[in-house]
Amino acid sequence: MKIEEKTMENKVTFYEETNFKNTEIGEIPADWEVVKLGGLIVDEMNGDWGKGEKESLDFTKCFVLRGTDFQKAAKGDFEEVPVRFLKDSSLSKRWLQDGDILVEISGGGEKQPTGRVLLAKRNWLEKIHCPVVFSNFVKRIRISDSVCFPEYFYLYWKLLYQNKKTSFYERRTTGIRNFKYKDFVENESIPLPPLEEQKAIAYVLSTVQEAREKTEKVIEATKELKKSLMKHLFTYGPVSLEEASRISLKETEIGEIPADWEVVKLEQVGEVVTGNTPSKAKKEYWINGTIDFVKPPDLRNSCITTASEKISEHAVHVARLVPSGSVLVSCIGNIGRVGYSLKKTAFNQQINAIVPNDTINSIYLFFVLQTQAEQIEKLKAVTTIPIVNKSKFMQVLIPLPPLPVQKRIAEILQTVDEKIQAEEKKKQALDSLFNSMLHMLMSGKLRVKFQTSEEGTSD
Repeated sequence: MKIEEKTMENKVTFYEETNFKNTEIGEIPADWEVVKLGGLIVDEMNGDWGKGEKESLDFTKCFVLRGTDFQKAAKGDFEEVPVRFLKDSSLSKRWLQDGDILVEISGGGEKQPTGRVLLAKRNWLEKIHCPVVFSNFVKRIRISDSVCFPEYFYLYWKLLYQNKKTSFYERRTTGIRNFKYKDFVENESIPLPPLEEQKAIAYVLSTVQEAREKTEKVIEATKELKKSLMKHLFTYGPVSLEEASRISLKETEIGEIPADWEVVKLEQVGEVVTGNTPSKAKKEYWINGTIDFVKPPDLRNSCITTASEKISEHAVHVARLVPSGSVLVSCIGNIGRVGYSLKKTAFNQQINAIVPNDTINSIYLFFVLQTQAEQIEKLKAVTTIPIVNKSKFMQVLIPLPPLPVQKRIAEILQTVDEKIQAEEKKKQALDSLFNSMLHMLMSGKLRVKFQTSEEGTSD
């Protein structure tokens, strides 16, 4: 069973379908069929870590795949561990092939139900160059590829998962989620277009997926660049690597900084304000809210564009608000997360905000506090929930260069953040496109086919 490689010559044509028929899964194109998922499965195997008596065990180094690894595994990222197998034949049965589909049958979580699927692809199987075995929480299935293209089967199952169909086939034992795989494949059906159209659908959707993955890699690389830049900028200032060797440094409580910089406490560069929560009992405080009410999950080391909750003008006299340009830091629970306010903002008691004075550039403050999470974490009180109170937070130390230098550092890091934000938006757009195309193509409302050579030359 092999998944065909895509080539640059592949071109597709889209067209709208007008001729539908009613089926058990709703309207589908008249030339499509409907079959049970289980009717396409020709081989299946439960996962196994290896069996045998201890004294006779042989150890073979393998990559082990668990349900919790599905996201990493799609990128070919596995944990290499020694696995016990008595016979080579036992191992060879579990050696994944191109086009194998893996199903998570146990595990999951409140926000991650079981029934997830992973498609074994040639590109990462070849990269690993050794067996990939799967745990007993994972089932491997193979389907009749003369009738159904494996990637199409995988994508349709993924659609069912996204639509929470798999959630109907869960049971719990001692708090663990278990997926009723047999019931699922015997009861759920899949629409089957002609095989060539299945391949075209898979081609289109995987092209979008690959674009998303490339965008994700750009985001990861840019974030790593930002980390390196911040380390350099807050040690040497906005100078080149060559110039950095000529900068005179001094040792301080927070590490080496240029000799003409200062080390100051937060209370010296602005007013520190601890947030509060207007009474939830007073509905007028929360109905028709227009003012962002920020909580720790809203702080993502980025500008605060919107908050998960809002308060109304009726709550202004009881809430604690800070103006645009203020910097907000989480000081309870997930300590050290930072946000930058673009407008007047209210916030809860888990957050301390700094309203900068004229000695510091507000965007510089936003970035430098992102580097001080470890220092802030060390100030926490030893309680059930980690907390850094206002008085301790005000003592946090930061490097303070002259204002022109602060501004230049802020501009450099803003440019990097803008690149990250642009790529994040692109990733979100590709996610939306994928989900939209997945629904349209799998329902047959939008049809797709590969262009023939004659169709390609007529353009």
